[in-house]
Amino acid sequence: MNDSQVNSQKRRCPRLGSIIEFQYCLISGEDDLPCWKILDCWWETFDVESYLKARLPEAVFSPLATARPSNKVASILDIVEQAKKSK
Repeated sequence: MNDSQVNSQKRRCPRLGSIIEFQYCLISGEDDLPCWKILDCWWETFDVESYLKARLPEAVFSPLATARPSNKVASILDIVEQAKKSK
């Protein structure tokens, strides 16, 4: 598959609950980096690991390969702290 075909692949996003294109997953993480769940979500559709390895710098790909979900309570507390700082 070429980049255009891959980027237009669609699936339901478990985080958003709606249908999204693969292209969105490439920029929906922190600092416009790929989503931390990109490998988990797309492995059944195509060889996403090889695709990303070939296109991303090692410093970007490596954290994706070892990504784990954050603790929900810690995530909520982090959001609260960010909200406090923005006031």
